[in-house]
Amino acid sequence: QVQLVESGGGLVQAGGSLRLSCVASGSPFSINVMGWYRQAPGKQRELVAAITSDGTTNYGDSVKGRFTISRGNVQNTIYLRMNSLKPEDTAVYYCNVDIYYLGDRWGQGTQVTVSS
Repeated sequence: QVQLVESGGGLVQAGGSLRLSCVASGSPFSINVMGWYRQAPGKQRELVAAITSDGTTNYGDSVKGRFTISRGNVQNTIYLRMNSLKPEDTAVYYCNVDIYYLGDRWGQGTQVTVSS
């Protein structure tokens, strides 16, 4: 059974930084893409950042230049470094993996709150 363990959320002041981590385990097949999505109250879930198995990255327009996604040394681990945080970044952040033959799997989410 695929498990995603997220960590690193919390409360931070505007202009501050946070780093989120996600570790995926239990996948019987290779993971194609790992990424982060977020959902704010009353809004649709949106892509924050994603990274493919070959290292290609993709970012949502609202976070370009402020957030950085990277792979860890441990297999199936990713990080999201969030700098210059804004109140509008407040949301639940979900780790997502796209697994060959299985499709998408989601983490339980971690709350990020940015105070003004």
